[in-house]
Amino acid sequence: MTAKLTGKARSQALGTLKGWTKVAGRDAIRKKFQFADFNQAWGFMTRVALAAEKADHHPEWSNVYNRVEIVLSTHDAGGLSAKDIELAKFIDSVVA
Repeated sequence: MTAKLTGKARSQALGTLKGWTKVAGRDAIRKKFQFADFNQAWGFMTRVALAAEKADHHPEWSNVYNRVEIVLSTHDAGGLSAKDIELAKFIDSVVA
Protein backbone atom coordinates (compact mmCIF):
# COMPACT_ATOMS: atom_id res chain seq x y z
CA MET A 1 0.00 0.00 0.00
CA THR A 2 1.21 3.48 -0.89
CA ALA A 3 1.58 6.03 1.91
CA LYS A 4 -0.48 9.22 1.86
CA LEU A 5 1.54 12.46 1.81
CA THR A 6 1.11 14.52 4.97
CA GLY A 7 2.67 17.43 6.78
CA LYS A 8 5.91 18.96 5.57
CA ALA A 9 6.49 16.26 2.94
CA ARG A 10 3.11 17.05 1.41
CA SER A 11 3.70 20.81 1.39
CA GLN A 12 7.13 20.42 -0.16
CA ALA A 13 5.87 18.00 -2.82
CA LEU A 14 2.96 20.24 -3.80
CA GLY A 15 5.33 23.19 -3.93
CA THR A 16 7.21 21.54 -6.78
CA LEU A 17 4.13 21.55 -9.04
CA LYS A 18 2.99 24.44 -11.24
CA GLY A 19 -0.67 24.99 -12.09
CA TRP A 20 -2.07 22.03 -10.19
CA THR A 21 -4.90 22.96 -7.82
CA LYS A 22 -6.59 21.18 -4.95
CA VAL A 23 -9.93 19.53 -5.66
CA ALA A 24 -12.67 20.77 -3.31
CA GLY A 25 -13.95 18.07 -0.99
CA ARG A 26 -11.25 15.53 -1.95
CA ASP A 27 -7.62 14.85 -1.23
CA ALA A 28 -6.72 15.24 -4.90
CA ILE A 29 -5.16 17.68 -7.36
CA ARG A 30 -6.39 18.82 -10.77
CA LYS A 31 -5.04 20.50 -13.86
CA LYS A 32 -6.65 21.51 -17.15
CA PHE A 33 -4.82 21.43 -20.47
CA GLN A 34 -5.75 22.88 -23.83
CA PHE A 35 -4.23 21.89 -27.18
CA ALA A 36 -4.49 23.11 -30.75
CA ASP A 37 -6.86 20.31 -31.74
CA PHE A 38 -8.17 16.84 -30.89
CA ASN A 39 -5.16 15.11 -32.44
CA GLN A 40 -2.73 16.91 -30.11
CA ALA A 41 -4.95 16.26 -27.08
CA TRP A 42 -5.22 12.56 -27.96
CA GLY A 43 -1.45 12.28 -28.50
CA PHE A 44 -0.86 13.84 -25.08
CA MET A 45 -3.31 11.43 -23.47
CA THR A 46 -1.61 8.49 -25.16
CA ARG A 47 1.80 9.43 -23.78
CA VAL A 48 0.35 9.90 -20.30
CA ALA A 49 -1.57 6.61 -20.53
CA LEU A 50 1.57 4.65 -21.42
CA ALA A 51 3.50 6.12 -18.48
CA ALA A 52 0.56 5.63 -16.11
CA GLU A 53 0.23 1.99 -17.11
CA LYS A 54 3.95 1.42 -16.61
CA ALA A 55 3.74 3.02 -13.14
CA ASP A 56 0.49 1.16 -12.37
CA HIS A 57 -1.00 4.51 -11.37
CA HIS A 58 -3.91 5.74 -13.45
CA PRO A 59 -5.36 9.26 -13.58
CA GLU A 60 -8.98 10.28 -13.61
CA TRP A 61 -9.46 12.35 -16.73
CA SER A 62 -11.84 13.71 -19.28
CA ASN A 63 -11.37 14.90 -22.83
CA VAL A 64 -13.56 17.18 -24.92
CA TYR A 65 -12.08 17.95 -28.34
CA ASN A 66 -8.87 19.88 -27.53
CA ARG A 67 -9.30 20.04 -23.74
CA VAL A 68 -8.10 17.50 -21.19
CA GLU A 69 -8.73 17.68 -17.45
CA ILE A 70 -6.75 15.41 -15.14
CA VAL A 71 -7.39 14.60 -11.48
CA LEU A 72 -4.77 12.74 -9.46
CA SER A 73 -5.27 10.90 -6.18
CA THR A 74 -4.03 7.55 -4.92
CA HIS A 75 -7.13 5.58 -4.05
CA ASP A 76 -5.42 2.88 -1.98
CA ALA A 77 -3.66 5.61 0.07
CA GLY A 78 -6.87 7.57 0.58
CA GLY A 79 -5.44 10.73 -0.97
CA LEU A 80 -2.34 12.28 -2.44
CA SER A 81 0.84 10.23 -2.51
CA ALA A 82 4.29 10.46 -4.05
CA LYS A 83 2.85 8.56 -7.03
CA ASP A 84 0.59 11.53 -7.80
CA ILE A 85 3.45 14.00 -7.59
CA GLU A 86 5.63 11.88 -9.89
CA LEU A 87 2.84 11.47 -12.43
CA ALA A 88 2.01 15.19 -12.31
CA LYS A 89 5.66 16.03 -13.03
CA PHE A 90 5.70 13.59 -15.94
CA ILE A 91 2.46 15.07 -17.31
CA ASP A 92 3.92 18.57 -17.14
CA SER A 93 7.08 17.39 -18.93
CA VAL A 94 4.98 16.03 -21.79
CA VAL A 95 3.35 19.44 -22.29
CA ALA A 96 6.60 21.42 -21.97
